[in-house]
Amino acid sequence: MQRLGGMDAAFVYGETPTMHMHVCGLMILDPSTMQGGDPYDEIYSMLAERLPSIEAMRHRLMTVPLNLGRPVWVDDRNFSIDRHLGHRRLRPPVDDRALAALAGEFTSRQLSRDRPLWEMLLIEGLTDGRVALLVKMHHSTVDGVTGANLMGDLFDLEPVTHHEQAVEASSPTPPPSSLQLLEQSLYARMLEPWQLARLVPATIARVTDAAWRLLVRHEAGPSPTLPFTAPRTSFNSAVSDRRSVAFVDVSLPTVKKVKDALGVTVNDVITTLVGAALRRYLVERGELPDHTLIAAEPVSVHGMSKAADGTTQVSVMFTSLGTDIDDPAEQLQRVAGANRTAKEVHALVGADTLLEWAQHFWPNSFGLGARLYSRLHAADHHPVVHNLILSNVPGPPIPLYLAGARLVGMYPLGPVMDGAGLNVTALSQEDRIGFGMTACAQLVPDVWHLADAIPRSLSDLAEAVT
Repeated sequence: MQRLGGMDAAFVYGETPTMHMHVCGLMILDPSTMQGGDPYDEIYSMLAERLPSIEAMRHRLMTVPLNLGRPVWVDDRNFSIDRHLGHRRLRPPVDDRALAALAGEFTSRQLSRDRPLWEMLLIEGLTDGRVALLVKMHHSTVDGVTGANLMGDLFDLEPVTHHEQAVEASSPTPPPSSLQLLEQSLYARMLEPWQLARLVPATIARVTDAAWRLLVRHEAGPSPTLPFTAPRTSFNSAVSDRRSVAFVDVSLPTVKKVKDALGVTVNDVITTLVGAALRRYLVERGELPDHTLIAAEPVSVHGMSKAADGTTQVSVMFTSLGTDIDDPAEQLQRVAGANRTAKEVHALVGADTLLEWAQHFWPNSFGLGARLYSRLHAADHHPVVHNLILSNVPGPPIPLYLAGARLVGMYPLGPVMDGAGLNVTALSQEDRIGFGMTACAQLVPDVWHLADAIPRSLSDLAEAVT
């Protein structure tokens, strides 16, 4: 038995019928390097071999009676790969847009909580004999760092076979009794007044110090980007339960060439590409606001937080996308300055502040608040917190193989939420950066318009700085 961390539990409490708290990934695989035959059989054999040593993929969720404490992970005594791995053979050729439509359907379905919170779907019939693997995991089980660790468990550096005898998992541990869960949860709640007595003044001191330092240095650099100051766009409303997906690749060497030309970071260039693509998208729709769009960027705080329990250890910072600037090079410089300020603010407030507060979220009140917020469409009536979620995940620079098949494309697909119906996540792999875009299908009618603008924006940026 393992109790969920505060942030893990928040993703469980905050899930509603329209706000799905899972993350997905679309992998394109070349099965010509497989030494076996059928891709489904090979992947099934690989999972049977590897999963006994990956506890996170064999644990199911168990709630505390009356939701008086954070849920716990327990062994799934009925675990079966067949309940998690699906298979669809389609008539080829399945192009990118048809594949994205399937990914949208896959992403729109919530995970069943009576089993470990993950699911895979193998799709055959892509062009050139390729196959696709869609992966879905609840955000309570994975974040950027743990996702990278999971890739290390499942992927290989060469196309090895997986017909070895599957390792037998240890006998499942019986789940705790309701009385045990209640006793542990009540004990944890009894400690909360003393913990909050330390946390409240510490948080006030951090925020006050950050505000004072930023006020003193205001003339020396860009003003910080603050939440609740974002302009409203068509995708900043309450979301439906339907998702649309698009994906695209750009050249990593070209991104690095732009980075070196202006002395900025890869993340600065990626943020600017998304901002420029959004500017194109909104101009085409006649919706470009006068003020810049604001992105919420998740930040990993693994190793930086005292709240060490749990899988998900992330904080968030807010940054400008420079969508009010037409010149590509000027936009990149603005974004780079905004990112530097955002990192400074994040450091001043404290990397683990959000995680520490998440330890004290009450399940019933948090869950009820999330459901009411969603049902009442509250996001339509208050100032926009941020326009979208934007993530950049550094990936492996070397070839990878899954069950012997070479990975030729990888596109992360993050969650959307009420008030921010668009998520853009970038992941580098070998010599390319894959952009995965998830949107509320009702708020973003054609997310492919946005995806198609990413390579065009990189071309414009490269031309402007060289």
